[in-house]
Amino acid sequence: MDPFKNLPIRYFDHESEVEGVEAALTRLKAEAGREYPLKIGDQTHTNERKLITTNPADPSQVLAVFQKATQEQADQAIQLADRTFDSWKQTPASERAEILVRAAEVLRQRRDEAVATMVLEAGKNWIEADADFAEAVDFLEFYAREALRYAEEQPVTPLEGEEPELFYIPLGVGAVIPPWNFPLAILTGMSSAALVAGNTVVLKPASDTPLTGQLFAEAMAEAGLPTGVLTYLPGSGSEIGDFIVEHPRVRFISFTGSMEVGLGINERAARVAPGQIWIKRVVAEMGGKDAIIVDKDADLDAAAEGIVASAFGFQGQKCSACSRLIVHEQVYDTLLEKVLDRTAAIKVGPPKDRTAFMGPVINQAALDKVRSFVEIGKQEGRLVAGGTRIGDVGYFFEPTIFADVGPDSRLGQEEIFGPMLAVMKAANFDEALEIANNTIYGLTGSVYSRNESNLDKARDVFHVGNLYFNRKCTGALVGVHPFGGFNMSGTDSKAGGRDYLGLFLQAKSISRKV
Repeated sequence: MDPFKNLPIRYFDHESEVEGVEAALTRLKAEAGREYPLKIGDQTHTNERKLITTNPADPSQVLAVFQKATQEQADQAIQLADRTFDSWKQTPASERAEILVRAAEVLRQRRDEAVATMVLEAGKNWIEADADFAEAVDFLEFYAREALRYAEEQPVTPLEGEEPELFYIPLGVGAVIPPWNFPLAILTGMSSAALVAGNTVVLKPASDTPLTGQLFAEAMAEAGLPTGVLTYLPGSGSEIGDFIVEHPRVRFISFTGSMEVGLGINERAARVAPGQIWIKRVVAEMGGKDAIIVDKDADLDAAAEGIVASAFGFQGQKCSACSRLIVHEQVYDTLLEKVLDRTAAIKVGPPKDRTAFMGPVINQAALDKVRSFVEIGKQEGRLVAGGTRIGDVGYFFEPTIFADVGPDSRLGQEEIFGPMLAVMKAANFDEALEIANNTIYGLTGSVYSRNESNLDKARDVFHVGNLYFNRKCTGALVGVHPFGGFNMSGTDSKAGGRDYLGLFLQAKSISRKV
């Protein structure tokens, strides 16, 4: 294969690109309400209980209807994956990698449809949706190449009189439980890594975005993935999620989502079920309370630009989003004004309007949480922007900023996952680092400074998995910025990096006496 390259993101500067997405939006509107059967192997099922996905910009608009899988059907899917594993693990890595490459090409042919689906189902603006799409394709291409690297002869120390070797083998049946906020990219990355490593997968998509995940399932089938290797299983987390995690034939769980749910999965997976013969492996990517530090000598215009993009891109619904801004006291007031000016210029509206920067939050629960934190913030800081729901149709909320927030406050400690920024003042750079590290999380962070000594200090002290200097703290690229955090941000995995496939493999050592 050619060396890996990231797929460029489109900014819709060309009329043909705009027309393509607009046509896809029209088609999706015409197909709204389509019902998808549940497929387990060669059998299709239509259940009484349905999973209905809607448009968060207009919740009365039903986009599609899926079947809510039962525990019995989840068991059927796992048993099928268990049987299929015997043949799939014997498939050469080159053939598994080729399927991923073909799936990437299938998705490229459906790029406009994928963007339109995320615009409607997830509330992403056009550029955010296209970036999500590009990341999904990158994961397929990157992990295909990684599978070939892991399949190569592995180096071992020679020993006279013996022929030692080491190679990697897959784990077994995996449960993949992705989030709604990157409904194609993260779902694709988690699933394809496990699959190309030789495992079989039961994929339970997020309940808010099953239509986007359906694209991946269809692309893998069209690319030639054998029946039973991947089962796409929409359903309720409380009904089938825990059941899948605890099933004795599930060898590993790959999860991305909130800290609370991730810790619950980790706890459940640690219990040995009757008939279970392994310790389950858990790969968990969880939350963040990410900070941007602005030093006294920073380029304040560049900092303000990066802060607003990091805090309010996709309505702040990224685990990498900037939710804490820590500013040196000498430039605090000046920078705050620049941030407020840029925030005031943000256009909030239905994402089908490609000029809107911010769309709705994902659902009513998310809206309620943001509103509750506004009330908390009024007790803990100074409201300087936003704080109000927009309209009464859709889950729209103003970009919201609280100034003079204390580091130990709820606003400064708890993940909100919405368009809300807490601004804090630091007396000096060392104090700024102390505030930044004063959290249970450790996912992303950014430092704006011209002081090389301070940047070197942050490199060593700022305890996050992804640290950026003089740029925003969101927008990690596959292969360029392997992504994953420390502490309660997860199990230290690095999606899109050279270590990631190893999480779905185990090493076998063999030596022959000669």
